[in-house]
Amino acid sequence: MCGIFAYLNYMTPKSRAEVLELLVNGLKRLEYRGYDSTGVAIDGPNSKDVVMIKSVGKVKVLEDAIAKTCTGKEFDEPITTHVGISHTRWATHGVPCEKNSHPQRSDFDNSFVVVHNGIITNYKDVKTYLETRGYEFESDTDTEVIAKLVHHLWKKHQGYSFRELVEQAIQQLEGAFAIALKSKYFPGECVASRRGSPLLVGIKTKTRLATDHIPILYGKETGTGKPQEHRPYVQNRDLSVLPRSESTSEFLPMEQKEVEYFFASDASAVIEHTNRVIYLEDDDVAAVRDGGLSIHRLKKSTDDPHAREITTLKMEIQQIMKGNYDYFMLKEIFEQPESVVNTMRGRVRFDTNTIVLGGIKDYIPEIKRCRRLMLIGCGTSYHSAVATRQLLEELTELPVMIELASDFLDRNTPIFRDDVCFFISQSGETADTLMALRYCKQRGALIVGITNTVGSSICRESHCGVHINAGPEIGVASTKAYTSQFISLVMFGLVMSEDRLSLQQRRLEIIHGLSNLADQIRQVLKLDSKVQELAKDLYQHKSLLIMGRGYNFATCMEGALKVKELTYMHSEGIMAGELKHGPLALVDDSMPVLMIVLRDPVYVKCMNALQQVTSRKGCPIIICEEGDEETKAFCSRSLEIPRTVDCLQGILTVIPMQLLSYHIAVLRGCDVDCPRNLAKSVTVE
Repeated sequence: MCGIFAYLNYMTPKSRAEVLELLVNGLKRLEYRGYDSTGVAIDGPNSKDVVMIKSVGKVKVLEDAIAKTCTGKEFDEPITTHVGISHTRWATHGVPCEKNSHPQRSDFDNSFVVVHNGIITNYKDVKTYLETRGYEFESDTDTEVIAKLVHHLWKKHQGYSFRELVEQAIQQLEGAFAIALKSKYFPGECVASRRGSPLLVGIKTKTRLATDHIPILYGKETGTGKPQEHRPYVQNRDLSVLPRSESTSEFLPMEQKEVEYFFASDASAVIEHTNRVIYLEDDDVAAVRDGGLSIHRLKKSTDDPHAREITTLKMEIQQIMKGNYDYFMLKEIFEQPESVVNTMRGRVRFDTNTIVLGGIKDYIPEIKRCRRLMLIGCGTSYHSAVATRQLLEELTELPVMIELASDFLDRNTPIFRDDVCFFISQSGETADTLMALRYCKQRGALIVGITNTVGSSICRESHCGVHINAGPEIGVASTKAYTSQFISLVMFGLVMSEDRLSLQQRRLEIIHGLSNLADQIRQVLKLDSKVQELAKDLYQHKSLLIMGRGYNFATCMEGALKVKELTYMHSEGIMAGELKHGPLALVDDSMPVLMIVLRDPVYVKCMNALQQVTSRKGCPIIICEEGDEETKAFCSRSLEIPRTVDCLQGILTVIPMQLLSYHIAVLRGCDVDCPRNLAKSVTVE
């Protein structure tokens, strides 16, 4: 949620109009993260001015406001060095409105402006302190305290560099944040930092970089290990008593004559400009001055590396374009035949019926000795764990616990050193999941990450893991990441059972099923027109019940979640075995019911539930196997899917649910890619 995009050009002539176009296009790439207002800040025609433009609504509204405001020859004249910052905001403190949009400023002169993702948990204390020093606040946001705190420090410490001022300020802040700042007092400079929220730096040069690593510089320790030691506004001390960093001059380890820098929340915003990025870690402070980039840390710990690596992105710009599709979500649904193959590529060796997961290979003996497996996630990622739990219990013969990350932390769940904890997240930045990971890591458990984003926080903080290789997923409602997470966990189960003679036939069955999966998904996608017709019958209803059991119960929950996310219609995924324990009261001739009834070990029980629904005048829609005339006889509407091994059915049955939620959303006039109130990467609790 929220998106930061900042741009700095040094000795690379660009007009202000070109800079604004870059910033707006960067925000468009971040729209999928979820937002309700936007804003930009650039240098004005007078070098001592900072121009801010903010708006409520989509990036297009901001683009129109810029077109009206930023006109004249001064905006078309090239300038060699310039800093611009921009933001898409998802409201947390204060309603969506212009005054609460980012950038937030320090004063009426826009001396310091900041864009911020995350939540400052102690902002009220900081605000109270600043109000006693004469500062007046314009917005309802927690972000405004950052700009005003930096401004207060600047007044107290005139000799400090911009980077040092930001370092001093963030030592007073608690919570999660990613920030980027510019100032009229430090033209041509940009400072960014993160703690608990993702941020990267893209680097574009005309000449080859002399190094693939940026050394980390450390300042003098200032008590950052204990929050109470660095909260002077609580202790009523003056900020001037804080010690200054040992390195009082800016050290620029990477200097280029012509260079452009991009600060962004997500690689998708910079890939069209450069594929060379640095992923910042918590408490990194990245500063650009005179064309040089330096990375500082507030406090050195024993496991800190000596440098940040410059990573080469493998993402292609074509992967984040909609192509011929109306929405990213539809494109991603239809990409699943390729995405599941990419998840298995190089891992499932169909010629030898073996599985190799390089990311966890060295840890398999340790995992086999564990007490239990814990699968932890939120939303769709949680459902992928539910979908594979039964198979993992069968193949590993270990107890498998499924946990919602937020509830997991609320309960202070007991964790032991011989537990293995899987953390599943598409973005790798999900706040609840990341907090649960750190909780388990502190207690000595082995941490396995299942993510779709290389360089994400979960990816970096896990002991080992599996990258699902689903490719960029832009639509807020996850589709191809779900099926790839599903397959990744199935592959893990196959690796764990490779030396069990009693399970060899079962393993061969599953591997054969995986080999046919891409073609079977293509076959299911051909049902799109039939699903669209069903959507026309359903979109005016207020509720939808989705029922199944066994391997398909997770499909019911995931399908119901998709309907809720995209259509704003009430929907519930119901375990068919629980029908007579309450939900049956909802069934009548006007309640839409969708049931998944396949020829698997729970077929007879699902048929019992189907008969209970029809005997109460329900008219269910059935998802069944091709040619199953006996099951189809109980209803007038059905979707037939290819037959596969029981544990992989959930991959095929979820696709009609994805298509159904998509088509209902379109018919109801909803924004498919950016549902209201939701964000792609949930980086706050």
